[in-house]
Amino acid sequence: MKSSAQSLTEQLAARFAQRIRDRLLAPGARLPSVRQCAQQQGVSPSTVVGAYDQLLAQGLVEARRNRGFFVRDSVQTPGEYALMQSQTRARLDGQADGPEQGTGPGASAQGAVSPPRAPLNATALIRGMFHGISDKPQPGMGVLPQEWLQTTFLASAVRRFCSAKELNAFSLQYGEPAGDAGLRRALSQRLKSLAVQAGPEQIITTLGATHALDIVSRTLLRAGDYVMVEEPGWAVEFARLDALGMRILPVPRRSDGPDLEVMERYAQAHAPKLFVSVSVLHNPTGFCLTPASAHRILQLANQYNFHVVEDDTYSHFASDHATRLCALDGLQRTIYVGGFAKILAPNWRVGYMAAPPNLVERLLDTKLLSTLTTPALLEKALAWCVEQGQIRRHAERIRQRLNGARSRSVALAQAHGFTFAAEPVGLFGWVETGVDTDALSQRMLDEGYLLAPGALFHARRTPSSLMRINFATTQEPLFWSTLQRLCAE
Repeated sequence: MKSSAQSLTEQLAARFAQRIRDRLLAPGARLPSVRQCAQQQGVSPSTVVGAYDQLLAQGLVEARRNRGFFVRDSVQTPGEYALMQSQTRARLDGQADGPEQGTGPGASAQGAVSPPRAPLNATALIRGMFHGISDKPQPGMGVLPQEWLQTTFLASAVRRFCSAKELNAFSLQYGEPAGDAGLRRALSQRLKSLAVQAGPEQIITTLGATHALDIVSRTLLRAGDYVMVEEPGWAVEFARLDALGMRILPVPRRSDGPDLEVMERYAQAHAPKLFVSVSVLHNPTGFCLTPASAHRILQLANQYNFHVVEDDTYSHFASDHATRLCALDGLQRTIYVGGFAKILAPNWRVGYMAAPPNLVERLLDTKLLSTLTTPALLEKALAWCVEQGQIRRHAERIRQRLNGARSRSVALAQAHGFTFAAEPVGLFGWVETGVDTDALSQRMLDEGYLLAPGALFHARRTPSSLMRINFATTQEPLFWSTLQRLCAE
């Protein structure tokens, strides 16, 4: 709505500029065409032309001949803008009047093939979690609502170690390199309940599960190495490996596990060093690995000499008896990664890994080079929570609450005409919308909702009509009716 201080053009430009600076529109993302934007925002094409012109002037977007407007990978200098301005003004006017004409992916303004862009920008979704899109529950969030996680035992656990004597004992010197001994003993017992046999000496604590994955990559891989990942899979892992210079080999994830034929072809052709897997409650599909698939994966790992890192981030939402590669392998070629951010305290950043004995010292060296040690206060408090059974009882309450939320969310989705591409289990649902969810996500931002479009979960950001939802944050009919309305437009 027009304000006294700003014109409609200025308001529209400011809205896009803020999203770009907040990384809610990632580098390489395509803006709506002039005509589409005018229809969506209820303004004239000339208003959109003016807004896009302002974004060009600020160096936030670029125009590509016959393709549209894209968020720039870097901030544009005034000199670059002056050169581009004379070349692109006609394109702006032309886009307002004529239909879009594509020259195919990767084509530049001159028709040549442009350098490949980063496959995706996972931080766009993560930044959206921190920026507070609106006061509405956010379906794209990867964590439980704060009210679900509130406990009394966390504060009690921290107070136990906050006396002056206790704090001086472990705060005035570096902690144990591998992590608090008490926590590692507690984690060893926790892993036994999952049939993963790992002594405390095989466990290293980290600053969250993502840090553990990063330590494994930096220890076992070098730039240019091939790494197999599941697809769809988690965008952060794709982006992290890409930033390290790894060559990503996407393996289709099926209901029983990864496509084993594709894995073997990759192993024969590229000699990958690592396979990254979420065996239990896979993100985003919720699939769980079957024993037969797990057995074959381990056979391939031994035959073709690669390691498997098993990310069990969602273990607290799953049965202890679910099939885990590390349990079958006995931590020979497998490395187990876990954490507590999803179930307990996202900001505590306490994760861990359990590794084969011959890799422990190498992994520990990498940890020391990156963080020296990890915060002893939180590790000691967490050890107490584990030992007292507080986390186990808390997880049981969360699972019961999540089961109810999932049932309500599925019923709402189906009542509004949506289906699921995978059986709804765990924290996330894999929803079929019937439209391009990249474009849909931008429309939903205008309505105050942050989505996780399906393209994010592909290593090369393949357009998708699927999206991932969080069952805990999709309880309101308003979200589903809004989604239904925009999909139908």
